[in-house]
Amino acid sequence: MKVNWGTGIVLAFIGFISFILYFVVRMGMDDRANHDLVTDSYYKKELAYQDEIDAEANAAANNAQLTIKKMEEGVKVFFPKEFNTDKITGKVSLYRPSNRHLDFNFPISLSKTHLLIPDNRLLDGRWDITIEWKYKGKTFLHKEKISY
Repeated sequence: MKVNWGTGIVLAFIGFISFILYFVVRMGMDDRANHDLVTDSYYKKELAYQDEIDAEANAAANNAQLTIKKMEEGVKVFFPKEFNTDKITGKVSLYRPSNRHLDFNFPISLSKTHLLIPDNRLLDGRWDITIEWKYKGKTFLHKEKISY
């Protein structure tokens, strides 16, 4: 059987399209490939991004910068000494980029000018820590990436 050049081009296109479709279907069905968004409420968080920018600017303007240090017992978050610890409220969020099941949040409760995140909650690796706190009606935000 003799194949002319027109038939060869059509067969090449069909072969190429079949090859591409095979990989598209294979990757769509593969359980190892995770196609989820980074967070569950990604779009809702994106709408509130200006509030985060304002809170970070508020922290810089009011000299409300936090200091995060790794210690043997865990990670200590030091709040400014000028602020009354009884009036500080908020939450701490730790996000693990490699495994969302390790993420956790907890409220801020201070007895001194620092907050301790225990060592037993943190596995080795990278963590993104976000501290959103309020003091006398003003909202502050601190974001940092730490490796533990």
